[in-house]
Amino acid sequence: MDYFIIFITTAAGLYFHWWLFIRIRRWSDRDLALSMAEGDAGKRAYMLEQLAKAQAEKIRRSDLPEWLQQAAGNYRP
Repeated sequence: MDYFIIFITTAAGLYFHWWLFIRIRRWSDRDLALSMAEGDAGKRAYMLEQLAKAQAEKIRRSDLPEWLQQAAGNYRP
């Protein structure tokens, strides 16, 4: 019974850390996109759309800042 408790506790801890890691990555990506919106509500919505597009196209996280910067440059109000 002790091994079962240890296994369940370890599995729950690992799952929680994985979930937290993924959430923090999503928050930081969203914050990056919103930081390029420069307070403009229209550009904010546009940048969130571009972030969703980048995620759909599976842009690597290392390439994401450049990709979003280029998308921000293409914004037309």
